[in-house]
Amino acid sequence: MGNTAANMGDRFAPVPQPASTPEDLRAALAQLAPAALPMFDTERAEAVREARETLNSAPLRRFVGQWAVYVAIERYPSRAARLRELEALVAESDDFATIREMVAEIGRIYDAAFIEAGIEPEGHTVTCTKSRQVRGKGRTRA
Repeated sequence: MGNTAANMGDRFAPVPQPASTPEDLRAALAQLAPAALPMFDTERAEAVREARETLNSAPLRRFVGQWAVYVAIERYPSRAARLRELEALVAESDDFATIREMVAEIGRIYDAAFIEAGIEPEGHTVTCTKSRQVRGKGRTRA
């Protein structure tokens, strides 16, 4: 099952991974997934409100990180479609072995997207193309 964007037919992403700023992410979303813009705007307003109330930038960092990963996934249409397919299959399946395989593939899709977005997947090791490896809190790249 280990599909990635590279072996699913998306040779090139239609939009480069943008900088992890709300403005750049929103511009990429406008091209990749315009239907997601209302949710982006709502969540951005909520993150700004929460950051102001708590005098803490964590809500904004969380918002930017989540949307950077979303954009990384959506940059490859077949990967985004496969993720949606897997999520639907998991919701419908009663076979725990099959569910476990599908969840593992979902994890690999997210791990690749985290790396593309420049975010460390926490708590596990991911090996990607070009000998990139992310471990817990440390990062090494070949």
